[in-house]
Amino acid sequence: MDQPVDITQDVVAQPLTVPVEAYISPEYARAEKEKLWMKVWQVAGRLEDLPNVGDYITYEIADQSILIVRTEPETVKAYYNVCMHRGRRLVDKAPGAKMACGHATQFRCGFHGWRWNTKGENVFVMEKGEWQGALTDENLHLRDVKSGTWGGWVWVNLDPDAAPLMDYLEPMAGMLAPYQLENMRYRWRRWLIADCNWKVAMEAFCEIYHLPATHPEFMVFGSYNSWSRAQGIHSNIGYHAPKGLEESKGKLRLGAGADPRQATAEMQRYTWEHANTNTTQTLVEAAERLVHELPEGTPPAEVSRHWLASARAVDEARGVFWPVVDPEHTGKAGTAWQIFPNFQIGHAVNNALCYNARPYGNDPDKCIFEAAVYELYPPDGAPKTEWIFTPPEDPAWRSVLPQDFANMTAVQQGMKAAAFPGTKPNPLQEVAVTNLHKNLAKYMGTGAPKPLD
Repeated sequence: MDQPVDITQDVVAQPLTVPVEAYISPEYARAEKEKLWMKVWQVAGRLEDLPNVGDYITYEIADQSILIVRTEPETVKAYYNVCMHRGRRLVDKAPGAKMACGHATQFRCGFHGWRWNTKGENVFVMEKGEWQGALTDENLHLRDVKSGTWGGWVWVNLDPDAAPLMDYLEPMAGMLAPYQLENMRYRWRRWLIADCNWKVAMEAFCEIYHLPATHPEFMVFGSYNSWSRAQGIHSNIGYHAPKGLEESKGKLRLGAGADPRQATAEMQRYTWEHANTNTTQTLVEAAERLVHELPEGTPPAEVSRHWLASARAVDEARGVFWPVVDPEHTGKAGTAWQIFPNFQIGHAVNNALCYNARPYGNDPDKCIFEAAVYELYPPDGAPKTEWIFTPPEDPAWRSVLPQDFANMTAVQQGMKAAAFPGTKPNPLQEVAVTNLHKNLAKYMGTGAPKPLD
């Protein structure tokens, strides 16, 4: 299993350095609101958060609050969360909450009682006649925010002239379409306020190069030789795999060792218990059956096929149907996509791990960080979940993700060293890092990566 892999087809990018200002400059952080966050498509929620007409959630970016409402069975709309009278927010979130959510047929301003229906139309103004006809349907209507849906997520863009969502998401949307992410549901979702810039948080997960040093416990399960590729404004990362083990190019990979049956079971159990990501109970149990269902000495490729087929059959028996993705496509899609600027989808045929980070006010040293695991469930079988604020030291994160959190904090502190000129991403395995900053510079007008001297 741990035989050498062919990486000759990978293109090694020019070595570059990324100026440190994008991570630590207060001026840069303040400029991001107008230059970046008011211009890009962002994940604001999940359609499953809005199952019924009248259900709503809010999304906040910088100092902007967006109200997202299901207005019809197949329609979701987004508005600025502000009363058109005196500017009070229409919907308040509880102190310390990530967002507001609930159900309403009308939205009532808590200041003077003006009301709007879910389609953004004003339906009540106290003493409206005193405005002498100056209040019209047009100037009372809630201000629309451009929105769309893909993959089961609700996306918003505060730029009324923004390009269509699907144009923005390619080539990612086409590459991940076979995984049918819209059919997955939350297994768990947590958020925290991290002591680092949002870019530091996203970069902690957009490459596999850090795995041997940060997560050495996984090295007993095999090598993780990786690639990283620019995909226009986005990027993706993945593993190399020995010939004949194309299944191991994706997240559902075998464990290495003398006995791949035993190694795979150990790797799956460790991942389930210490990360609770990138696998499912069905996959873990199918891996643990391998030593009973296959003879010792079974070739790794056969172990892989049997493991995945066994887990697929068990899931189908309980009403869970995995999409079928060709191994060649699996290799091209990789293991995760970084959607510019601040969303990552770690995809598999039956589960996904996603990260999101965005500024915490104008503080360059803090960000709101979110992590969510999704899974395929039988009809009406998904667990009830909510966003849970979980500090980085909370044991609910298990043991793996806190290793990344520790890096995030230490990187933010270290970047302020007077002697640190900027980051030097690996030109083969960390292309996603430099690609992020190349595209950031197009919006920000500064901070472009430069050749490394």
